[in-house]
Amino acid sequence: MLALSTGLSLLFLFVLFRPLEAAFPAQPRQRVFRPGWFTDLCFFLGQYLLWSGLVFTLLLGFGDWIDGLAPAKFRAAVAAQPWWAQAFEVVALSDFCVYWGHRLQHRVGFLWRFHAVHHSAEHLDWLAAHREHPVDTVYTMGLINLPAFILGFPLETLAGLIAFRGIWAIFIHSNVRLPLGPFRMLLGAPELHHWHHDRDREAGNYANISPLMDLLFGTYRCPAHEPAAVGLAEPLPKGYFRQLLHPFLPQKPPQNPQPIAQQLSQSNAQQLPRPIAQ
Repeated sequence: MLALSTGLSLLFLFVLFRPLEAAFPAQPRQRVFRPGWFTDLCFFLGQYLLWSGLVFTLLLGFGDWIDGLAPAKFRAAVAAQPWWAQAFEVVALSDFCVYWGHRLQHRVGFLWRFHAVHHSAEHLDWLAAHREHPVDTVYTMGLINLPAFILGFPLETLAGLIAFRGIWAIFIHSNVRLPLGPFRMLLGAPELHHWHHDRDREAGNYANISPLMDLLFGTYRCPAHEPAAVGLAEPLPKGYFRQLLHPFLPQKPPQNPQPIAQQLSQSNAQQLPRPIAQ
């Protein structure tokens, strides 16, 4: 049954996103079976067959402990709100948590070990969205869901939003260039998230559904073109099992790439004509 649902999910996502990628490609020359596709497929299968179920089991296992963290009256008042109010509050709360949690993933070496696996994809499309270490999945899903569970938002409200967030996360990784015009200030889009995957580790655009947090905290970035290259500036082994194991191995001190502005400044300085010796 699980294998059947995984196969149907794979087919559904392909039918949903492949026409978009063909009609509005961010990288027109990118093939369906581009380099790294099999590794991403392995991450997809691992997520759907094993890791996602394990994450939700862990979250639900904390149910009794979570119930006692917020006053019962407060939790009851939260659950009694209209559905639309709950939805708005959950999105705002989870976006805030994900933004700061995501920034920490890029700043804290231990968290970056696992998050770097996601950024190792050198070609972005709907399948590459699933390249995520299971420890990274536990971290991210916890940030998205635990605060809402603690405050008393019912599971019925969260279920639909979890599904929507999942689809949206796949969309912003897809090989799609579909500019949103003025709506880009309210809704995230592939054109924003592709720049987050630029090889500059501090490229910005840490938000998920809405870029408001990036705008508020000065990490919003939206050039009018796609990044020249995505992926990592540091070495990372290729292949599913090697990437699962890599974060647990001894790590060399990370070397952050220079910010792009500094790289451009140095590049321009090198291109200036040298003074003629007298």
